[in-house]
Amino acid sequence: MKTVLVTGGAGFIGSNFIRHILNNYPDYRIINLDKLAYSGNLNNLKDIQQSPSYKFIKGDICDKRTVESAIKRSDLVVNFAAQTHVDRSIKASAEFVRTNIEGIRVLLDAARKFKIKRFMQISTDEVYGDIKRGLSDENDILLPNSPYAASKAAADLLVHSYYMTYKIPIIITRSSNNFGPYQYPEKVMPLFITNAVENKPLPLYGDGKNIRDWIYVLDNCSAIDLALHKGRPGEIYNIGGNNLLRNIRIADKIVDFMSRDKKLISFVKDRPGHDRRYALNSNKMKKLGWDPEYNFKKALRSTIEWYMANEWWWKPLKRKAKIINW
Repeated sequence: MKTVLVTGGAGFIGSNFIRHILNNYPDYRIINLDKLAYSGNLNNLKDIQQSPSYKFIKGDICDKRTVESAIKRSDLVVNFAAQTHVDRSIKASAEFVRTNIEGIRVLLDAARKFKIKRFMQISTDEVYGDIKRGLSDENDILLPNSPYAASKAAADLLVHSYYMTYKIPIIITRSSNNFGPYQYPEKVMPLFITNAVENKPLPLYGDGKNIRDWIYVLDNCSAIDLALHKGRPGEIYNIGGNNLLRNIRIADKIVDFMSRDKKLISFVKDRPGHDRRYALNSNKMKKLGWDPEYNFKKALRSTIEWYMANEWWWKPLKRKAKIINW
């Protein structure tokens, strides 16, 4: 039996990944280490909390004692733990630096101490910065334009340095914009969907023409799984959905599907340093044998239907959350 330490497993992608692993590897055990900050939510894993293959530990990845206690019982580490919201990083960057850089150092030192067999860092396409044309590949220079993206780029470099210096068997994945169930409702897709449910405005930054590449979260989970088991130590793998769409098109698709008035789409002042376009070259990942399984249109429909059917999950979050709009 292998034990996988998943840090940040009560978040959006982490919780979907835990469920993916338990569904596909009956002989695996999961330890979920999560601080349960504002976006960590044990309701994301309500259906598996009693599984004998699952254990939850509340703790901060910056806490050496807690991290070492969890990691010494593990074979593999997959790090989803991070402060992730760009808007929040612009308002206050200190916690992003602490968690996304110092927390990674603590994890890496523990991985080194206990000779972890594989350390996977989950990163983002935002580390490449604004891509005016073409696609970002893994060897491109990093040019992050927000405190969040800069903290993730710094983490990637730190992870790489531990491979070069200490030979820790690391892998880094960088994915495009994820969407799907259990995504905290400050992010654009669930914010637009839940606002439409409540007949509230959909706040669209600037002219709405910023381009993002969208990937369904379960496709990202399957790619991370493959990279974890088949990827080469020291390598970086881009994971893109190949669904490049302007933000205005996302808003249009949501209001159309939900039969809402397009007047709900409300243009608001753009955020500072807003990257115009992200786009990933995922050929390296595909050479491992991965391809997205989910059709974007069907996955978007499924996602909208999930939020419409699960108001119990997101309404309490929106009531207590301070959703940032500029």
